[in-house]
Amino acid sequence: MTFSLQFDAVAEARPGNAWKARWHRSWPAYEAWWIASGGDHGPSRAACEAALAEHMPELAPVHARLTSLAGGGDRAARFLSTWCPPTYLGGCSLAARADKGEVRLLRNYDLSPELNEGLLLRTEWTGMPVMGMVEFLWGLSDGINGAGLSVALAYGGSGTVGEGFGITTILRYVLETCRDLDEALAVLARVPSHMAYNLVVADRHGHTCAVELHPGGGLTRRKQSIATNHQHNGPAPDRPGFTRTVARQESLEALFASRVPPAQLSEAFLAEPLFQRNYAQGFGTLFTTEYDPAAGAMTLHWPDDSWRQTLEDFKPGSRLVHYGEPAAETTDLAATLALLRPFLPETWHSQFDTWLAASADGTTDWAAFGRLFADGWMNPPAAERPRHAPQRM
Repeated sequence: MTFSLQFDAVAEARPGNAWKARWHRSWPAYEAWWIASGGDHGPSRAACEAALAEHMPELAPVHARLTSLAGGGDRAARFLSTWCPPTYLGGCSLAARADKGEVRLLRNYDLSPELNEGLLLRTEWTGMPVMGMVEFLWGLSDGINGAGLSVALAYGGSGTVGEGFGITTILRYVLETCRDLDEALAVLARVPSHMAYNLVVADRHGHTCAVELHPGGGLTRRKQSIATNHQHNGPAPDRPGFTRTVARQESLEALFASRVPPAQLSEAFLAEPLFQRNYAQGFGTLFTTEYDPAAGAMTLHWPDDSWRQTLEDFKPGSRLVHYGEPAAETTDLAATLALLRPFLPETWHSQFDTWLAASADGTTDWAAFGRLFADGWMNPPAAERPRHAPQRM
């Protein structure tokens, strides 16, 4: 099975017709999600606008302009504020490294091709040049500004919710108002996120940092500038075997231990286990973004293509990217074997999910499969024996 996604590079210094056209293109799908997810039962428009004015006042005029372009309705205003929005999840691997005057921030964006806007937008909405990958029509999943500050996000692995903003709006705010790592950390400590997220930040001076944002506010700074989809002292991550979050974290740790030069990090991000191919189940790598803070540049990478842009010489255009699943035989086999999961004790589910995820790249470890079922299926603990488990002959 193959999928595709069109990426558009758009430049519009102030919100205008280009953004309005994008709104009309994307809003029907977002509105359906908003209604189905209970967005209409969230805070009122007045509460959303008051929260924005309190926590991110520099964005209040931008929000007002965007709401006007979107028709001025209450639902649009509440959606665009991202104050206490419905929950949303995602994947992603992040890393930033500086060495000998070189600085790079890398991110893999992991999701279904049907759930990404594919929009690279360059703006000067508050006077600061900003470009990055758009989420929720004006927020950012990653980006860079004219001061050479770059930032990217990854889902923190827990659906716990607190009072706060959608993370993509917070990233927009950081890039609109901050010039270096210290300023970014001050904003991230002050502005509450509604869910757990992991961020990696880098500036042109070679300062890098990873932080874990907590639902409702607060952050924890991490020692290494890397992140995947779990937090060190938080709740157990969602579906760790499926997302391979621990394996990806370990891969990043090994990468940093080997002191790979910053300019060579992209090679690792385009390879397993950081690069994901499970597109049919909503967890494939849609793009790798490489930020060069010193040059004010970014490059979108795919296995067979790349697209470089700079703030000073931004070139509008489009690229159509095709994504392939693993070989059909492997995919069908994995789907068939997944039907056996209910017959395993629950304590073996995580191990089985890890095995399925590792098999998705076409390399099936049958010895590990045999050991798993010898231990988990044939000899489960008596208290955990599945009701319909086959009897040992």
